[in-house]
Amino acid sequence: MDKDETSVENTDLRKEVELKDRQGLSIMDKVIRFCLLNRLLVFLAAGALIFWGMIVAPFDWDIEAIPRDPVPVDAIPDIGENQQIIFTKWAGRSPQDMEDQVTYPLTSAMLGVPKVKTVRSFSMFGFSSIYVIFEEDAEFYWSRTRVLEKLNSLSSGTLPDGVKPLLGPDATALGQVFWYTLEGRDQQGKAAGGWDLQELRSIQDWDVRYSLLGAKGVSEVASVGGYVKEYQIDVDPDAMRAHGVTLEMIYKAVKMSNLDVGARTIEINKAEYVIRGIGFLKSLEDIESTVVKTVDNIPILVKHVANVKLGPALRRGVLDKGGAEVVGGVVVVRYGDNPLETIKAVKEKIKNDIAPGLPSKVVVDFSIVEYEAVVNFGEENGFEAFSGSTLNQEAWKNYLNSNLQRPLPQWLTLSKVTVVPFYDRSSLIYETLGTLESALSEEILITIIVILIMMMHLRSSGIISITLPFAVLLCFIAMKYAGVDANIVALSGIAIAIGTIVDMGVIICENIIYNMEEKKGANALNVVFDSTSEVGGAVLTAVLTTVVSFLPVFTMEGAEGKLFKPLAFTKTFALISSVLVALTITPVLAHIFFVSPLKEKKGKLIMAGSLGVGGLVLLPFYNWVIGTAIIGFAVVYTVSLFVPKKIWKIVMGGINISIAITVCWILAKYWLPLGPQAGQLNNFLAVFLPIASLLSVFILWQYSYPYVLGWVLNYKAVFLSLVLIILSLGYSSWLGFDKMFSWLPDSLKKSEAYMTMSEKMPGLQKEFMPTLDEGSYLYMPTTMTHASIGEALDIMQKQDIGFTTVPEIDQVVGKLGRAETPLDPAPISMFETVINYKPEYKINKNGRRMRFKFDQSKTDFM
Repeated sequence: MDKDETSVENTDLRKEVELKDRQGLSIMDKVIRFCLLNRLLVFLAAGALIFWGMIVAPFDWDIEAIPRDPVPVDAIPDIGENQQIIFTKWAGRSPQDMEDQVTYPLTSAMLGVPKVKTVRSFSMFGFSSIYVIFEEDAEFYWSRTRVLEKLNSLSSGTLPDGVKPLLGPDATALGQVFWYTLEGRDQQGKAAGGWDLQELRSIQDWDVRYSLLGAKGVSEVASVGGYVKEYQIDVDPDAMRAHGVTLEMIYKAVKMSNLDVGARTIEINKAEYVIRGIGFLKSLEDIESTVVKTVDNIPILVKHVANVKLGPALRRGVLDKGGAEVVGGVVVVRYGDNPLETIKAVKEKIKNDIAPGLPSKVVVDFSIVEYEAVVNFGEENGFEAFSGSTLNQEAWKNYLNSNLQRPLPQWLTLSKVTVVPFYDRSSLIYETLGTLESALSEEILITIIVILIMMMHLRSSGIISITLPFAVLLCFIAMKYAGVDANIVALSGIAIAIGTIVDMGVIICENIIYNMEEKKGANALNVVFDSTSEVGGAVLTAVLTTVVSFLPVFTMEGAEGKLFKPLAFTKTFALISSVLVALTITPVLAHIFFVSPLKEKKGKLIMAGSLGVGGLVLLPFYNWVIGTAIIGFAVVYTVSLFVPKKIWKIVMGGINISIAITVCWILAKYWLPLGPQAGQLNNFLAVFLPIASLLSVFILWQYSYPYVLGWVLNYKAVFLSLVLIILSLGYSSWLGFDKMFSWLPDSLKKSEAYMTMSEKMPGLQKEFMPTLDEGSYLYMPTTMTHASIGEALDIMQKQDIGFTTVPEIDQVVGKLGRAETPLDPAPISMFETVINYKPEYKINKNGRRMRFKFDQSKTDFM
């Protein structure tokens, strides 16, 4: 080491000691100084925060080395009221009976529950629903406890005998995240049929439903459609009169016969035995043989006075798919759980536990084969094709299992019950997350372009690009522990704040660069500290002003608060994160990147050679444009080592512009503003020309600003008049021209100019909920309230068949009436039809367009 280098090192150490010994610094300056003097500690803390942010990030990252506890993710915020549902069944009772004997007493009792804001109720045929609405600050499960306490403390006689009110599921109506149908499908996944509605409903109620209830995060699984099998006793009035039997006697006889009776225990040979009477009914014959009464020691049985048979229970809901009745269910996610994780758990449960155990049966298409041919086929293969009048399912399955490689006859199909989803909110959730991912990546690329052109500084764009995702990860950490769910409104707050996050880094980096050029030869550590401290106060004030402006949003209540508070929270978190990053991470990175370039020509040549090799690798395997750009940069950088500095500065400007154009190409590739059919070049021009035009305007404004400012100061009255006109036009566009100038005399209001302006500026329209296109449509018409379920079903089936004729529609599933859940009190006259559109492009599970090749000779996608 020579004498000059030793002198420089001693000077740096002396300046660092000087920075440590500075007195009278503010808290912010002390933080900046601490970060600059303890860079290793800052990087360790940053690494820990990045790891933490990746743990709680809402994106569906599957990283084996990182445990995941993501922020709960849903598509839209739940703006429903804080309520609990009391659901009461009383079979066969009219709405008026329900209202007088069930709804009114329960509603009156609920009014005394703490923190109850209001109680709403309605009564329908056979059931009653009461909505107990609590104040917003009442905790969800605390309110459930209060309602249960009140129900348990009801005095005897409040409700009719046998009527028991139930508390609804611990979920909200928005928790219906996964709808499905049960269908018979063959081995290729095509519809095969062969199952009646009663069989499918039994499978749904006793197999699928109970299995799905065991999935993580599921509150309830409700069935809809099909027929519930029940034993039906149709009494014969004439036979009852002849035998002197009343309806009450038949009811009691059947009820008492369907019991297991426990007696006592006896001891035999030092062993204890439990005695019980087994009396559960298991068949129609058991019911028919039930004794109703005895006359002269002659038993009168149920079959003497009634006809016993199997039949469908009364139903108040039907599910239809493309004009055919189906059986299905809806999965409701528990309040506060992560809907995305719940949907994934449900799919996993269906794939691993439910699907392998669902029943299957052999179906024969007798429209293309004769009965005798089927019998002969069975004889030829050594089994009986029929067992009585039905197919011998066991024999057919044994044949199929032993001949797996043989092709099946065209008329023979193995139909297996399959769970087929028709509404899956995870696709919308993935699209919501994909929107934020795309926004972040595109913002980073645009930031690089703007900084390269406006600042002509490559390293600054790199620093800001690094700190932007770091600030977003800090925002996710704050969301997780503040209880803010990730949805399209909350994530839009982060997307809106991205511009401000970038501004913080731009201001600090630009000030550091400016001071380094002005104070050449000064200690770099002090320059970075002074530059950051100089603008840090202004940056902090600007962010705090924006945060304070959101205070009115935080005071919102009800549906408005639930809709807009998440956006206010996430933007506030993002702004605070951006300040923390700008004052702690950015100065440290600036000191490393701006001050520590390679000093030796040999090291610069090694770096240039490495870049050239990287470009050669990218050239054939990834993207020829990017590879060529990197190789060109390496060549130019190598040449610059042997040219004067003045020429190198010009060369660097050209390199910055070249990199900006390359980034535009990459941005166009992922953005595709004109669509993939327009081609890469047209999309590049659609990105490049607007950006180039805007940046040209900004550069022109930057150079002309002193002259514009001088003109404004010299002609204050004219300028303020222009401001007044712009304000008037703005308010007129917002509120409406009539409202803005209602104070004008009537004579002016009748003028043609006033009438024209009133027509052109009616005011902005207002809409509470933002529009949301999720690739499906919910059609909810109603029919006459007194329409029967058969008539309503006929109307809905014709409607759904009509919808399926539209070429753009992929699938139509309609529901009339209600599912078996307190969350769905819909009457028979109300239809809910889910219409799923065909995607415009070939997309993946995240809803993103997929890139593919098409081989016409193979007629398939690659």
